[in-house]
Amino acid sequence: MALIPVVELGVSEAYFILTERFGVTDLPPLESLENEDWGRDYLLSRFWELPPSALAEAGLSTMDGHETGSDSAGRVA
Repeated sequence: MALIPVVELGVSEAYFILTERFGVTDLPPLESLENEDWGRDYLLSRFWELPPSALAEAGLSTMDGHETGSDSAGRVA
């Protein structure tokens, strides 16, 4: 099964995954994130704080499928 790049997630989907799957509790309300230009970028940045192995267990990846390398934290080099 291929991992889904987090950049393909919508705002509400990313919010749900962060709060329900990973237990993130310090996010602004979903409604405020949906109505701000920075909301999606903020949510996606929170995935970078999670271990790549935890993302993989959830079927997710921080890579968008076009990069070829990453550092030890899974960030694209």
